[in-house]
Amino acid sequence: MKPQQGADPFDLDFDAADEFASPPEAAWPEPPPAAEAAAADPFADPFADLPPVRESARAEARLEAAAEDDFDEPAVPPLPPERPAATNPVHDMLAGAEAAFGEASLPRITVHIYCASAETAEFAEVAAADRRMERGVVVVRMGGLAAAVEAYQNQATPSLVMVESTDPAPVLLAQLDRLAEVCDPGTKVVVIGSANDIALYRELMRRGVSEYLVPPLNPLLLVRTATGLYADPSAPFIGRQIAFCGAKGGAGVSTLAHNVAYSITERLQTGAVLVDLDLPFGTAGLDFNQDPLQGVADALGQPDRLDPVLMDRMMARCSERLSLFAAPATLDSDYDISAEAFEEVTQKIRGAAPFVVLDLPHVWTAWKRKILLSSDDLVIVATPDLASLRNAKNIVDLVRRARPNDAPPRLVLNQVGVPGRPEIPVKDFGEALDLTPALCLPFDPKLFGQAANNGQMISEVGPKSKAAEGLDQLAQQIARREPPQVQKTSLLSGLFKKK
Repeated sequence: MKPQQGADPFDLDFDAADEFASPPEAAWPEPPPAAEAAAADPFADPFADLPPVRESARAEARLEAAAEDDFDEPAVPPLPPERPAATNPVHDMLAGAEAAFGEASLPRITVHIYCASAETAEFAEVAAADRRMERGVVVVRMGGLAAAVEAYQNQATPSLVMVESTDPAPVLLAQLDRLAEVCDPGTKVVVIGSANDIALYRELMRRGVSEYLVPPLNPLLLVRTATGLYADPSAPFIGRQIAFCGAKGGAGVSTLAHNVAYSITERLQTGAVLVDLDLPFGTAGLDFNQDPLQGVADALGQPDRLDPVLMDRMMARCSERLSLFAAPATLDSDYDISAEAFEEVTQKIRGAAPFVVLDLPHVWTAWKRKILLSSDDLVIVATPDLASLRNAKNIVDLVRRARPNDAPPRLVLNQVGVPGRPEIPVKDFGEALDLTPALCLPFDPKLFGQAANNGQMISEVGPKSKAAEGLDQLAQQIARREPPQVQKTSLLSGLFKKK
């Protein structure tokens, strides 16, 4: 091979002697202007002026370390030849890994956020109202790092302190040294700065700072930073919770929830638990041809005793990967169960499988509202009529107000094209809710009726039908993964194998 001629864009002028030598006196030069830095750095992002979500400097350091390590990360797809605009590969990598599991919540701690700009204060207020931060006490104040140093002269520091500073690196480090003198030993500190400097980041980590964030900021970045600092590696696994809610009775929410859970396990080859929360009229046992002696009602009756061993006994095995928490489907009890019991049981079930599918009944109670707002993914099933449109809009508006930092719910239009029935066009239905339907299922009473009467799924009765294909696509959207590739084998392949 001939040596490469000309400038090498991958040559970062690394010199081992310079890298490990003691830093000179002026160790913190002023960062170069944006235009000069972009021209000098071959890896500069040409889309920096666009509004992509950006991860912290810790994530950038991980990316640098990952370039030197030989490891296999299945959650990270190979980078395309041309990176599209407004895309951050580090953010995509972390978001893809987090999307496969349920997101953690902040424990019952106090968080103080000292902001230097009004924009950061606005982000902090929105982050404080996020559902993942509801158990903590978040206080937002102005003044930045200097105000935090002054405030903690005469008061104890909380569990987590986030401070913003726009000062140069020498001033920032001097103020952090003063903050360290008044901080309690167990306090964690997150610094929000203005310089995207890896050398500054390393120095902050050496001084005990838990995280360093740089603009552009957003509320979700603050939320994930706070919750990530208190993620317990020894804590039980948390699966992703998907709640299916019907806009009105008879919309087919149970049928879709059961089939999507089945598709996640059979087509995507991953574990899932289906929970039928329609206690008096649940149909999950009928749809899967199961008649379990125990179910979700027994778990709700004794939530404090529910452990992995008892949970495994209460669940029915529908397949190798799909477990069922069936409803009793009897009217012998009034099922007067508190919202706290529902929350405790569903939280424990999330540790049983990567995906937990909740089939919610068409009622409006405190526990249902809590589950809707705390689920990682929400699917609204509606029919193309006026009553469904009104109810779906009420649910969507509620969810958007309570979950401003989460993705909007998914809309599924079922029973589209009933002969002789006036319907609202799909386009108009989606525009009224400001949502694009994730799936539109045509009216097919023969297929769905046969599956229900046989205790089978749609993919078992009509594997080549459009409904089965649509349900598989919806399962892929929810699970955020592709089905494993199946290697095709021919009849003659065995003849050519080596003996």
